[in-house]
Amino acid sequence: MLTRICIAAGAVLGGLGVAAGAFGAHGLRSFLEAAGQAANWETAFRYCLVHALALVVTGLVAAVPGAVAARPQLAAAAWCFAGGTLIFSGCLAALALSGVRVLGAIVPIGGTLLIAGWVLLAIAAWRMTPPA
Repeated sequence: MLTRICIAAGAVLGGLGVAAGAFGAHGLRSFLEAAGQAANWETAFRYCLVHALALVVTGLVAAVPGAVAARPQLAAAAWCFAGGTLIFSGCLAALALSGVRVLGAIVPIGGTLLIAGWVLLAIAAWRMTPPA
């Protein structure tokens, strides 16, 4: 179940990242540049794409037989990657579109979740049973 959810969520975030990145580069380019927000948009969806891949990898690792002892950490990492991406990329994109500065204060919460996801993935790797 964890594998399926992680890979599906990663695929959805990956597709969203590509679509939003392309839309920002083409459809919103003038608007974002005029507002001085092009870099924020690009950062939002670069992080979205990176963490979409992190979710897919987390799901694949969860399917490895030696990962049984690490599944709680893998599940927590997946939640951190998914939630962190939605908060970080979502708030940064909303800031880029709206200019509402208070959204910038929420972005670090997402970043903290992303960092926690990487730490949890490292702990999971440590807890995995090495192949015989």
